[in-house]
Amino acid sequence: MKKRSHKRKQSSEVNLGFQIAPMIDVVFVILLYFMVMAGDIQVENAHNTKLPGTQEETKEPVNLPDEIAIRIEDDGQVYLNDDPLDSPENKALPELAGSLKQLRESSDNSKSTVLVTIYANELAKYQRVIEVLDALTRAKISNVTFQAGSPD
Repeated sequence: MKKRSHKRKQSSEVNLGFQIAPMIDVVFVILLYFMVMAGDIQVENAHNTKLPGTQEETKEPVNLPDEIAIRIEDDGQVYLNDDPLDSPENKALPELAGSLKQLRESSDNSKSTVLVTIYANELAKYQRVIEVLDALTRAKISNVTFQAGSPD
């Protein structure tokens, strides 16, 4: 009888071939990632704009909004259309809130909207801007824009 020798091959001599199972796992993980991320895509909406140069005739009168400028100086002084209101130390700004409320009520009576632009100087404190926004909230005015610098 011939004796069989069980000789083990070295690891460098073993050829396992191309392993397809790990490749399929990777492809499924990538596919799953893209399927999940497809649900998070945000749809962009188009903005319809009218370019200057064309004029349309309207049968209804056009109500232009009342524009109000609030300027906040570096020292905290607040100006409403170049009129100083309240002291820089007054955090509640009652004069500003009262004036804004009267302006909103008069614009509501005339069926127009109120637009407020806040001009804050570069060195104006953020807390003062927040106090002005609080006064606008008390006056129930929501159309507010910001601009840096002075209203020149």
